[in-house]
Amino acid sequence: MKMLVSTLFIYPIKSLSGISVTAAQIDGRGLRYDRRFMLFTPDGQAMTQHKHPQMALVEVSINEQGERGNWLNVWHRHRPDAALTIPLDGPTTCEGPRIPVTIWEDRDVLAVPVSQEADQWFSSVLNEPCQLVFMPPTTHRLVDPAYAQHEECIGFTDGYPYLVIGQASLDDLNQRLAHPIEMRRFRPNIVVKGSEPYAENDWTELRIGDQVFYPGAPCGRCMLINIDPITGQHNHEPLKTLATYRHQHGMVVFGQYVLAKPPIKGNLGSVAGDSLGEDGIIQVGQSVTTVV
Repeated sequence: MKMLVSTLFIYPIKSLSGISVTAAQIDGRGLRYDRRFMLFTPDGQAMTQHKHPQMALVEVSINEQGERGNWLNVWHRHRPDAALTIPLDGPTTCEGPRIPVTIWEDRDVLAVPVSQEADQWFSSVLNEPCQLVFMPPTTHRLVDPAYAQHEECIGFTDGYPYLVIGQASLDDLNQRLAHPIEMRRFRPNIVVKGSEPYAENDWTELRIGDQVFYPGAPCGRCMLINIDPITGQHNHEPLKTLATYRHQHGMVVFGQYVLAKPPIKGNLGSVAGDSLGEDGIIQVGQSVTTVV
């Protein structure tokens, strides 16, 4: 069976709802607009659904207005009329003061505050004090050198620029569950149709159009996948079932992190990853080839 890209997702604000797109631009940090914003607590820690499951109820959408710029619309699923709008490309100036934030093991990652309005909006909606920041081009957060071959940078992702999952992997899991779940539970960037279940963990090369990807680490899973993205409520599944047959390398594995081989079209030679050109676009429906 021919392999195709079946779905593409971006997550503009870390740990909030994602957006399904028909095409996405590759840049030096991942898919364009993916996890360029992040919320953090007063003690400087990244906010995620691990400890703040109510974040699952905050939706985002992109509003492209041509010369008027691109905007990110944000709203709570239960209060859609009280929406927030922020510039998709970050604050109008990234020359302001930097704030050091912590993302897992990465400390003192420098970010730019978005606005007091955004901080007040999120603090009210999530019912706890927090601040929204944007990663400027000058911040170089490096991928684990044990896997990175070209000193790649990332945004506010957990550790790698792209997460790939085969649709067959979810189909196989759903056959083992009493209640099937959707792919968005696992927050991938690229979903591939036509592969064998869990084949993505064996690929040594992945090609979509002219873009070639190489493997990083397998994606170890935690309790976050037990949060229902519709209700924000915890359950025991699917992590309980996955642990019975996908326990590898001391963790429960579902999905594969990958990195883009240079030169990345549209971003030739840019480590910062914010200089984009006409090419470097991957699309739903594109053919996928792999090497094992």
